[in-house]
Formats: sequence, structure tokens, C-alpha cells
Amino acid sequence: MLDTRVRKYIQPFIQSIANIFIKMNISANTITLISLILGICSSILIFYNFNILAILILWISGLLDAVDGSIARLTKSTPFGTVMDITFDRIVELSIIISLTLKFPQSSIYMVFLTASIVVSMTIFLTTGLMSEKKSEKSFYYQAGLMERSEAFILFSLMIYFQNNLNLLTIIFTILIMFTSIQRFIEAENLLNK
Repeated sequence: MLDTRVRKYIQPFIQSIANIFIKMNISANTITLISLILGICSSILIFYNFNILAILILWISGLLDAVDGSIARLTKSTPFGTVMDITFDRIVELSIIISLTLKFPQSSIYMVFLTASIVVSMTIFLTTGLMSEKKSEKSFYYQAGLMERSEAFILFSLMIYFQNNLNLLTIIFTILIMFTSIQRFIEAENLLNK
């Protein structure tokens, strides 16, 4: 929701960072890789109790995830770049979940349901994008929803910072993602059954 509604307000900032990388001749795929590395570093920092730093690094990773798309649109967008972007986003999310699960094994059942909800939501998202003839500014049809990347980062940040409430926050996160899955499934039915 935030990615779709707020992006136009922060796009000039994202664009200015993209322009700096373009002038430095740094490709979108390189920024995507840096974003992945930072996201994984964040998960390692979580495990070793550097929670504030982990949250900061996670958000820098997320910012670079937005910047890489702007670089690609200004230079050369490639299908493989899209595959990298979507795959690396999931690896970052899974690394956070794995780190929290290893640190708090008593929460593992909640993490399993969170992971399952992400799989369901992303399956609907990606399949609809593949099957739809519509395109967005991205290289595929982008289904907006209640839970997008920014909301996920907000929930992950809360889970990292408020670890005493980890189970409750994970349940809330899972419910919100499942609600988004239902939104996307209904949209897919309306879009693809015409």
C-alpha cells in the first residue's frame, strides 16, 4: 500500500540516488546485489543482538532495492534483472525470518506460518503478473495490496526491536499478508476471467 501510494512523493529522492550511481557507472544489477548483501548482513546483526544497526541496514537495503529499479528504467532494464530483484527480495525476507527463528526457536511455528503466507502471496502476485497482459512501470503487472515491501519492512523492524512481542507481531504480520493474498486473488479473478 505504501509503495503504491507514497512512492510518487519519495521518487525524487530515489531518483537522485539513482542518478549518482548512473554517473558512477554502477549498474542496476550491482545495486540489486549490494541490496541483497546488506539484507543478509542485517539478519546476521539480528542474531548477534545489534538490533538498531540491523534495522538501519535493513532499511538501507530496502532503499537500494527501490533505487535499482530507477536505475534500470533510466538505463537498460533486463528480464534477468527482474528475476534477480524479486529473488533477492525473498532471500532477504527469508534471512530475517531464519535469523529470528534461530534466535527464538520457541517462535518457530509462528515463523512457519509467516513463511507460508509469504509463499502464497508471492505465488498469486507472480502468477498474476505472468498471466496478465497488463504491464506497469515495472517489467510485469504489479498487483498492489495492503502488504507491500515497505509494510513488510515496518513489521520486520517491529519484530527485530520488540522481540518480547515477537509471536504477536508475527501473527499480525501473517494475518496482514493473508489478507493481501485474498485481495490479490480476487483481483486476479477479476483481471484474468474477463
